[in-house]
Amino acid sequence: MNEKTRNLIENLMAEYVSRIDNDDLERWPDLFTDKCLYSVTNRENHAQGYAHGAIWANSKGMLKDRVSALREANIYEEQVYRHIGDAVRLITLDNDIVTVQSNFMVVRTMHTGDIHLFATGMYLDRIRIQGDTALFEERIVVCDSQKIDTLLAIPL
Repeated sequence: MNEKTRNLIENLMAEYVSRIDNDDLERWPDLFTDKCLYSVTNRENHAQGYAHGAIWANSKGMLKDRVSALREANIYEEQVYRHIGDAVRLITLDNDIVTVQSNFMVVRTMHTGDIHLFATGMYLDRIRIQGDTALFEERIVVCDSQKIDTLLAIPL
């Protein structure tokens, strides 16, 4: 992977967590291609090849709908996330599609001030590179724990 491609990917990853952690969710779907896949699952289900997840969307439109539902319909406790990640590891490079893996931890702070380690796991990404733009074509969030908190309202 050349330096330009690595920088595009790293900038995409940084922008992704910034938009979630800073409650800029309306711009979060713009980091995905129109036809995309976003799924939050657990390690066991992923290993078994199960396609379903706690969150599943197969288009940018579905991601926008999720954000709308968060803002207008869903009722959940006020909370914020803070993502902590590691370096991106290249899996495959095929013309304009780069497949990468990275690890994450998400710390959740509730409106009460309580802080919890909310989730750990890995991102499995297919990223489309076109010129000076990188977008997620697929982001599979594989949580280490089989228990995914029912308060999972905000994307991981």
